[in-house]
Amino acid sequence: MSEPAIVVRDLRKTYDTKLAVDGLNLTVPRGSFFGFLGPNGAGKSTTIRMLMGLIPPTSGTIEVLGLQMPADETAIKQRIGLVPDESLLFDRLTGFEFLEFVGRMYSLPRELSRERAGELMELFELANEKRTLIAEYSKGMRKRVAMAASLIHKPELYLMDEPFEGVDAVGARLMKDILLDLVKHGATIFLTSHVLEVVERLCDHAAIINTGKIVAEGSMEELRAGSATLEDSFVRTVGADHAYERLDWLG
Repeated sequence: MSEPAIVVRDLRKTYDTKLAVDGLNLTVPRGSFFGFLGPNGAGKSTTIRMLMGLIPPTSGTIEVLGLQMPADETAIKQRIGLVPDESLLFDRLTGFEFLEFVGRMYSLPRELSRERAGELMELFELANEKRTLIAEYSKGMRKRVAMAASLIHKPELYLMDEPFEGVDAVGARLMKDILLDLVKHGATIFLTSHVLEVVERLCDHAAIINTGKIVAEGSMEELRAGSATLEDSFVRTVGADHAYERLDWLG
């Protein structure tokens, strides 16, 4: 348990001639709530998709929970929970049926899958939608059931790409409380989010990626050093702290 949750070395991903991730090096400590930040197009989603095993790297190495990707990909996936940016759900199932299905995919016994599916529907305040097809869910409800699915096999590591996007304030608060409790009990969470206030409130460590490279990494206190907020530090780090050119007709 002493090894880091994630170790990435010299990771690269090229699409045709575009270098999306450029020699990325990253270490995520066990038991941390780790934020992965960057402007649009910086390489965040590409990186997390490689960590999830959804796309292969062009070069470099990925170690997750002491195992190597892609050689140990199946064993790794049994020990991680995934909340991708896109809601990869089965629309013709109910939320309960989907959670039960995911539990079975992780080799949980049928009765245990059903029991945990019911408990998760209650936990995420979806019990009243037990017979509703996912196709009829709002975006926020889809995010809730996706997060619930990531919990059902009690993984050690959670990879979450914009988990709060489209979720209302009540749902987001519930999801944040659940995530903080997971970390309190030893889980590791790797989170991407555009909402820096959320990252600042939840995360204890973070890294900032820009043009495919890590440009800053450390504890939240280290990243905020010399700045009032994480947002100030982020904007300065990615070189976006210039004054906007004011339009006279908007004055």
